[in-house]
Amino acid sequence: MLDSSAIAPLSVGRSQIDNFNSAVLAPGDILPAEVFVDLRTDHAGEVGAVFIYQGVLQFARDPMLRAFAEHHLVTEQKHLRLIAGWLPKSEYSRLLPLWRLAGFLTGALPALFGSKAVFATIEAVETFVNQHYEYQIRALDSQPELSDLRQTLLDCQADEVAHRDEAAAALGSTRPNLVLRVWCDMVGIGSKAAVSLIRHI
Repeated sequence: MLDSSAIAPLSVGRSQIDNFNSAVLAPGDILPAEVFVDLRTDHAGEVGAVFIYQGVLQFARDPMLRAFAEHHLVTEQKHLRLIAGWLPKSEYSRLLPLWRLAGFLTGALPALFGSKAVFATIEAVETFVNQHYEYQIRALDSQPELSDLRQTLLDCQADEVAHRDEAAAALGSTRPNLVLRVWCDMVGIGSKAAVSLIRHI
């Protein structure tokens, strides 16, 4: 018998509950409440990521930078669809308008200062996202019934690592100046604070 307090409220059939511990769960199935909390942070993060690249594209004029942003925007939109497939709308963060704005500004502000600022920002963002996904993937190692979700997160993580590495390569050996280093530190700190808030709201 499942502890109902550990399960987020969804309308499910009796057979789903009986098979919870043995079946591999898929998008739309009942999930443990703590998994919904993690997915809420992923969903809000992917919303923010989409708006980061929209912010870059709003102001970037460098063709190489625009191609970089357009390519990564498509990937982040795919991630958003994947995560949304696992998360009921009732579990979305209630602060999504804030995360859209924060994402847009995180892309738009460095775009005003050129491609190097954007690449440094993306490297900082994706460094945090890689660690964020890694924590969740490790937590799912002991839950074989959630192997499909774990694979979804692994796929998303691999893309984010590729984004990080591509941004780092584009940045090259140029050492960011003090202002840019402070900005990137702020991006990392802000990302951590946002995740803590999204887990509750």
